[in-house]
Amino acid sequence: MRKLLPLLSNPSHAGGRSALTCRFRCGDACFHEVPNTSDNEYVGDVIASAYSRRSMMRAAAVVTVAAAAGGAVVAQGGSPAVAAPAEGLGAAPGARGKADGARGLRFAPVAPNKDDKVTVPEGYAHNVVIRWGEPILRGAPGFNADKQTAKAQAGQFGYNNDFISLLPLGGAYERQQLMVANHEYTDEVLMFKGYDSENPTREQVEIAWAAHGLSVVVVQEDHRSGKLTAVTRHQLNRRLHTTSEFRLTGPAAGSDLVKTSADPSGTKVLGTLNNCAGGTTPWGTTLHGEENFNQYFANGGGVTDPVQATRLKRYGVTGAASERKWERFDKRFDVAQEPNEPHRFGWVVELDPYDPDSTPRKRTALGRFKHEAAQPRLTEDGRPVIYMGDDERFDYFYKFVSSKRMKKGKSRAAREHNLTLLDEGTLYVAKLTGDSPAEVDGTGKLPNDGEFDGSGQWIPLATGDVSHVPGMTAEEVYVFTRLAGDKVGATKMDRPEDVEPSPRTGRVYVALTNNTNRGKAGYAAADEANPRNANKHGQILELAEHWDDPASDGFAWRLFLVAGDPNDPATYFAGFPKDKVSPISCPDNVAFDPYGNLWISTDGNQLGSHDGLFGVATHGERRGELKQFLTVPAGAETCGPVIQDKRVIVAVQHPGEVDGASVEKPASTWPDGPGKIVRPSVVSVWRQDGRGIGV
Repeated sequence: MRKLLPLLSNPSHAGGRSALTCRFRCGDACFHEVPNTSDNEYVGDVIASAYSRRSMMRAAAVVTVAAAAGGAVVAQGGSPAVAAPAEGLGAAPGARGKADGARGLRFAPVAPNKDDKVTVPEGYAHNVVIRWGEPILRGAPGFNADKQTAKAQAGQFGYNNDFISLLPLGGAYERQQLMVANHEYTDEVLMFKGYDSENPTREQVEIAWAAHGLSVVVVQEDHRSGKLTAVTRHQLNRRLHTTSEFRLTGPAAGSDLVKTSADPSGTKVLGTLNNCAGGTTPWGTTLHGEENFNQYFANGGGVTDPVQATRLKRYGVTGAASERKWERFDKRFDVAQEPNEPHRFGWVVELDPYDPDSTPRKRTALGRFKHEAAQPRLTEDGRPVIYMGDDERFDYFYKFVSSKRMKKGKSRAAREHNLTLLDEGTLYVAKLTGDSPAEVDGTGKLPNDGEFDGSGQWIPLATGDVSHVPGMTAEEVYVFTRLAGDKVGATKMDRPEDVEPSPRTGRVYVALTNNTNRGKAGYAAADEANPRNANKHGQILELAEHWDDPASDGFAWRLFLVAGDPNDPATYFAGFPKDKVSPISCPDNVAFDPYGNLWISTDGNQLGSHDGLFGVATHGERRGELKQFLTVPAGAETCGPVIQDKRVIVAVQHPGEVDGASVEKPASTWPDGPGKIVRPSVVSVWRQDGRGIGV
């Protein structure tokens, strides 16, 4: 029997994060008041509206039919038989797994550890593809930690790489791919020697501006392995940062709510901030979620107008000086001087990486909140549907359904049309209802039916210029989407982060990272979708749209994983035997491999090990079998996984970000060894015998 692993030594921060990470990534969000103070109904509550009753009746009817057709029900304390499936959530078709694991997951799992390196399974190798500061534009110098400049950083790979997308180049460049990377935030304590947080210099601030944003860089495949190397100074390489031009598009563009003294048109924004996870579209663009943007703005706490103060507080724009003191060098970061500037962040950015001269667009039709991700799928008639999470304790899960169909082909007309797909459609927020509300006691104990599951509805918020939320205009819905979700009673979730629809089944998987405030006095108690009070390990939600139609108004859902140590009775691995899985804590980013397995990266492991990457079977007799594929160095988080046939790519974010660490006192020597500055980097992993990953 596996022993419970010890917890990390700093329980005062969310998950296993260090105070340093909380400080620079999200502005110590966990130490501030939770922005959502609404009194929404919770998952177990009765839905009163006729719209809601229709959704519930549809899901209930399908569940009843499925049970009558022979689905087994697990009694309390009974054997782990397969429970009666909700609509669309029965066992998916797939080949029976072999003794050594499901196809794609046939590797010896990495043991939990605290080694200051990237650890991969036996028989696998890895390399660093690109590090923070490596030149990617023509004329950019090589990295020199002691001679950093803003001009140099603007042509170098940015800091704290998160989301990764790899797109094909094709033709004569079949062994090259176009890599797009998010750069979520900067940690100046680990970037600059002798950094004085109360008195940053202009040069340090401008370097940080240049280190945020996005990088586009061509990578070259080694024909003998899965190794990747960056092609520096390629014509498609690009850097976008805090002073680059972005365009606001869609129904809120040009609104008085987004106009500033520098941009009276309300359509031109400088920069993108705190880009976390994202998505890759079927038409060849990438999507980038602006997450903890609130922390960059100063003096929100001094606003006296009650309407404006409420709006700022709901988004966490509070207090006086900001952590980085950017407001000293650019007035747009001072809410007292530019009250609308925060409204220009918190969007999904769409980038055309194949056109280095294009202006990226912030898509207002997708709503404004702390976007962790934006991953699309298509309806049968070709309309994109985008699933999105708002990464905050007790915030919501959304989707957007476009009113336009994608045009196939590579013609100029098709490409120009497809670049308008995310400007018109309907924005929805999710409301979930459990089917065993009376049996959820906050401990994680399974209900009598053997699963945490139920039905859900998509509540429309706005369509184009039409608001569906009483008391709010459409522009207000898009700019203050959180407040719209509050008004319609959306379900408060445990930090919905990355979202990924399965290419095999269409089911949607949502990473809910943790929420240690769940069940505390004054906060929402456990419910069936968020079944544990003081939830420090998180869970994975799986949902299926009604009739497998992404545009439908309802869905069935269940928890696929309830994370934590398998020896803890308050964990669940889709019914798979818990003595045969790896321990996992704080799921964050998710991705699929070519075989339909879900891969999960973690952020803030609470089980005494470094964060890592895990693969889990989603179908067949091994559904729920979870295996750890790698771990990352001290203080680091695993981000942006891409799982290809012969390689796995991860972004190793904030290595060495441990309390008390600095440039002078590093907590990690990764990736370049002792005496070198710690550098966030992208890593490629491959199988040494040349065969595919996990086969």
